[in-house]
Amino acid sequence: MLLGLCPSMLLLYFSLVCSQSGYERQEKQVCIWICNLPTTCSSPLCHLSQTLYFCSDRPEALVILAHILFAHLFTCSYFWKMTIKNFQIEYDSINSQNIFTNGDTINGRIVVEASKETSIQSLTFIGKGSAKVCWHEYYGQYSSGYFWSDEKYYEIKQRILRAGTDCIPKGRHVFPFSFKVPNRKMPSSFKSSVGKIVHKLKAELKQSMKLTKKAKAHFAFVSKADMTIPGLMEPQHDCTDKKITVFGSGIIAMDVHTQRMGYHPGEDLQVKVEIHNQSSRDVKPKFVLYEKQSFFAQGKRNVCTQNILKETLESIAPHSNRRVKKVITIPRSLPPSILNSSIIQLEYRLKIFLGVKYAINPEIKLPIVVLPDFEDPAGKQPPGPAAAYRFEQFGTSRKQSWSKASQSSDLPPPYGAHAEYPYLSDYKYQR
Repeated sequence: MLLGLCPSMLLLYFSLVCSQSGYERQEKQVCIWICNLPTTCSSPLCHLSQTLYFCSDRPEALVILAHILFAHLFTCSYFWKMTIKNFQIEYDSINSQNIFTNGDTINGRIVVEASKETSIQSLTFIGKGSAKVCWHEYYGQYSSGYFWSDEKYYEIKQRILRAGTDCIPKGRHVFPFSFKVPNRKMPSSFKSSVGKIVHKLKAELKQSMKLTKKAKAHFAFVSKADMTIPGLMEPQHDCTDKKITVFGSGIIAMDVHTQRMGYHPGEDLQVKVEIHNQSSRDVKPKFVLYEKQSFFAQGKRNVCTQNILKETLESIAPHSNRRVKKVITIPRSLPPSILNSSIIQLEYRLKIFLGVKYAINPEIKLPIVVLPDFEDPAGKQPPGPAAAYRFEQFGTSRKQSWSKASQSSDLPPPYGAHAEYPYLSDYKYQR
């Protein structure tokens, strides 16, 4: 293996090692010299002898060369002895939207494909829900700040294969699993450039003297509607007025009424507005439905807003009153509101304002809660996977034989009765 080190390979490993070890600029230059030594012989042995001769009076070059050779030996041994050809995790959908909610059961399988008889130290399934936010703030040309925070909602682990398991034979092996989403308050899946809320299924396979192989699959989680939000199904009302003093005179007043705060996607939001224009200016009623994303980390807040719908009505003449009724349909593509996370919030607002030229527009903002919309009932789910392997808690002494733990086939296993995950009663939701 040592003789197979060509200058291009040395330079490749040099880049990897130096990026991990933090060598100074002078030492990096030494390694570049090593990789670009002139040679009239195409033999790797000739190039290696020239390299050692060059490094004989340069201790720093010898240290770097030793790191490069170690990285080469480790990488080659890892890839040459790798016997797991395919390692992945899959799950079945329970509705046409492919979404899950609190208390749903996710049935799936972990697929392990071995190129030859392989010893496995352990195989672990993990169901995890977490959130993370991070962003930069710049204060001038040379000053900036980095803010981040994370939050974990659940992490449930189950060992499918334990230490000391017999070797698995060559071929494709399928390990069914059944995971019950915790039935507690937690936010829906969400993703933006600043933060994300992720619910995922993971599998980890450990082998002796090898790196842990990992596979993961994200699933769309939509939290059940929280009907305990104060005023969710109660009428909303607000009013405001504005005195015109520049390029005109008089008072403009506005009263706004809506049926309730909570709506499902596709429902109609009816807005009634009473406008009293006792001024010398024309006013134009406008309606804007927008979303507000808020991220919290280390005592800071990052807010992003984006308009979803915007409607404009005809102008109202001076010294006149008018009652306006507007129907706004909540788009079906809107994700549900997120109000139960301490670091990420997704809110919606309905802004009604009167456009007045050369003056500050009087406006009213009303909160709108978008409730989740489930196409299929939660109770209609396919049966769980075959009970050939029954999950246990960590620390139990019961062992499962290999013949019962896996299935070697080219097709997924049939699903029958299944054993659900234990519910963590001592878990406390972080808000």
